[in-house]
Amino acid sequence: MKKNVGTIDKLVRIIVALIATYFAYTGDFSAEPWQGYVLWAVAFIMLLTALTGSCPCYSLTGKSTCKVNYKE
Repeated sequence: MKKNVGTIDKLVRIIVALIATYFAYTGDFSAEPWQGYVLWAVAFIMLLTALTGSCPCYSLTGKSTCKVNYKE
């Protein structure tokens, strides 16, 4: 997999993962039980993409926030 997630994007994803984890764990945000599962899934996906540096959605759309220096 090519890296397509930049540094600032990684930081934002980690922050979103921490916030989603907090609300999923405490249950303050979710009125329905399924909302907690969605928050856990969001936290897991955000953390996974931040740690690997690759986002499948970015790959599908051809987007990249990663600065790459190619010497041609």
